[in-house]
Amino acid sequence: MTRRAAILILIDGLTPSMLEATDAPTLRFLLDHGTYRRATSTFPSLTPVCLASVATGGHPDVHGIPHLVWWNRGEQRLVEYGSSFGALVAAGLARGIRDTIVNLNERHLLRSAETVYEALEDAGLTTAAINITTYRGRNVHVSTVPGLPPVHGPKRFFFYSVYESDRTGAAVAWRNRAGGSIDAYAGQVGRWLVTRDAFDLLVFYLPDYDYASHALGPDAAHDALKRADASIASLVEAAGGRDEFLERYAIVLCSDHGQSRIERCAKLRVDGAQVTASNRAAMLYAEAGADPRALAAALDGEESVDVALFLEDGAVVARSRGEEDPSLLDRFPDGRERAAAALRNPNAGDVIVSAARGWEFADLAGRNHVGGGSHGSLGEEDSLVPMLTIGFDAPPASITGLKGLLLAHFGVGVARAA
Repeated sequence: MTRRAAILILIDGLTPSMLEATDAPTLRFLLDHGTYRRATSTFPSLTPVCLASVATGGHPDVHGIPHLVWWNRGEQRLVEYGSSFGALVAAGLARGIRDTIVNLNERHLLRSAETVYEALEDAGLTTAAINITTYRGRNVHVSTVPGLPPVHGPKRFFFYSVYESDRTGAAVAWRNRAGGSIDAYAGQVGRWLVTRDAFDLLVFYLPDYDYASHALGPDAAHDALKRADASIASLVEAAGGRDEFLERYAIVLCSDHGQSRIERCAKLRVDGAQVTASNRAAMLYAEAGADPRALAAALDGEESVDVALFLEDGAVVARSRGEEDPSLLDRFPDGRERAAAALRNPNAGDVIVSAARGWEFADLAGRNHVGGGSHGSLGEEDSLVPMLTIGFDAPPASITGLKGLLLAHFGVGVARAA
């Protein structure tokens, strides 16, 4: 049986309430023709972690990406994926760019994890991805930028004009980030792909909404959402119109994480630990002889900390202001599962910290989003995402269910647990 091609539309940072109330015409059309629910992200609810969960179908214990910034024990160095430009500079700009663009997929994403691109292309299907930061596939692509090495991605691969598998005529993605040029680039490339029936699966990633939401706050980036809507409309128009679009494609539309309003910022320091912090999550990597319980206890009086998590004899311990009780995790969506998976990631810190409501942790350069929006914690605002499907079975309850949904649509089995 021939199955319709599929498109996964990911609007970075889009909150459920923002989508549910939208009057953006293409998004409203899709909502009116699909099955919708609120679903759960992963933890830490930060874009590199979340997009790795989308690609692999697993939480961080499966894919190995722990945070936006983390301590690489094997190389004894910081890895920074772009908390801010200042944080990249503080970590070493050239190395930070290479970690973000290349090493995340080529070295940090665990080889034991199977991506949706690998699974579908091993089954003889053609996958395509635009701008997604977790992209590992079977095809080698050479960079348009001198000095960057080849990477392995989907057959049709477009990454911020830095890697492009085909000449599409799209304008350079980075020409005006604040004005929505990256989403516009995605729309131009997506139009080219749809016009040529060039994929079985297209992962269509729109990051500009998150960029605006960090500045303006949750549920305030209306202009950015309209620009995302216009990029999606480019696909619809290329397919011949709304009815033709739904006849040709099965659709999933979701985000990777939510957003919280930020009122205050803290700079975390803990004696005996290498602290890596950004947005609303932090990790404490114990120095020689330091005990994770003692490190967590050192945060008892820290107003910015909601809960500190660590493993003891293989079990998750949740500590909040001196109290230790597993039920502390029950106030978060899928709290126990997500906390355990985050801690069991081999690259995670010995203690993982989830920020208190309204608080953010400053990054390496001291940057923060006070007055705007941020994410990363176990909290509901950061953790709930909109999930809409058209032409599939019921939408998954978690972003970790997207890979399985897509593979099942094409009759492809999951080769490994992820």
